[in-house]
Amino acid sequence: MPYQPSPSRYADMPYRRCGRSGLKLPAVSLGLWHNFGDVDVLQNFRAILHRAFDSGVTHFDLANNYGPPPGSAETNFGRILKEDFRGYRDELVISTKAGYHMWEGPYGEWGSRKYLVSSLDQSLRRMKLDYVDIFYSHRPDPDTPLEETMGALDHVVRQGKALYVGISNYEPAAAAEAIRILRELGTPCLIHQPKYSMFERGPENGLLDLLGEEGVGCIPFSPLAQGLLTNKYLHGIPDDSRVAKGVGFLTENQLTEQRLRQIQQLNNLAQQRGQSLAQMALSWILRDERITSVLIGASKPEQLTDSLRCLENLPFSAEELARIEAVLG
Repeated sequence: MPYQPSPSRYADMPYRRCGRSGLKLPAVSLGLWHNFGDVDVLQNFRAILHRAFDSGVTHFDLANNYGPPPGSAETNFGRILKEDFRGYRDELVISTKAGYHMWEGPYGEWGSRKYLVSSLDQSLRRMKLDYVDIFYSHRPDPDTPLEETMGALDHVVRQGKALYVGISNYEPAAAAEAIRILRELGTPCLIHQPKYSMFERGPENGLLDLLGEEGVGCIPFSPLAQGLLTNKYLHGIPDDSRVAKGVGFLTENQLTEQRLRQIQQLNNLAQQRGQSLAQMALSWILRDERITSVLIGASKPEQLTDSLRCLENLPFSAEELARIEAVLG
C-alpha cells in the first residue's frame, strides 16, 4: 500500500524561523549521517523517514559522503523520495554538503569551486532532484581563498541548484568572514551547522553570539555526543556499542571515570524533569533562541519518536540550569 503521510503531521511540531530569512525549520531535524547507507536495511530507514514526516520533521540533512559507502545515503534517500514522497517535495527541506573527501585526486575534497560545483551536481543526480534547499560548505579549506569557496556557493544558487547556502564546522573568525562575503555577493548565509552538545561547548565561545548578531540560523549536529548523552553508557561500556566495536569517532579513552559520573548525574537530573537523558540533552540545546533546529540521528523509528519527546518539556528553570552547569564543571 502506498505511503500516506499522517494528516495531523503539523499539529505538534514547532517551527522556528532561520535567522532573518523567510525559511522556517522544524525544531528537530533528521540527519542521515548514519543508518542510511547500503550497509543498512532499506525497510528500516524507509520506516524512519515515514515516522519523521508523520511527526512534522520536514528537514532531512545529508552530505555527499554519507553512507557507507560514500554517496549511498543520498542514493537511498533519492529512491525513497521517488517512491514514497513524490507528491510532497514542496513540503520538504533537503540539504546536502561538500567539503570532506569524496573521490580520488586533487579535486575530490575541500573547498575549490571545481569540487563544490561538481559535488553538488553528483548529489542531485544521486537524489534525482533538480535542486536542494540548502547546500553547505562542509568545512573550511585552509588552502583555498574563502572568496572562491563562498563564490561557488553563490554560483549554485544563481544556477538554481540550491535555494539557500550555509557553512559547517567554521570557527567564529572564518564564519564571520564567510557571512560577510556571502552578503556582499547577494546570497546571504542562511545557516551554520556546528558540533554542539552539553559535552561540546565550543559554539558558546563567540559563534552563537555571532550568529545571533548576524541573523544567521544555527542547527547543531551531534547533540547527544555520539551517544554519550543517552542511557547507553549509564552502567559502563556495553558490548554492542560503537566504543566497544571500535567504530565511529567515539573512543574508549573518552569514557573516563569523571565522564561516566557526569552521565549518571545528568541522568538523575533528567529523571527529575520527567525526561530521559537524551531528551533533556536535546531540550537543553533548544532552550537557546539562537538555535533554529537540532539535528538528530536515528537507528529505528522508536528511537526517533523517543527523541521527539524532548519537545514536551523545553523550558528550564534557573535552578535546573545551575545544577547542570555544576555537573559539567
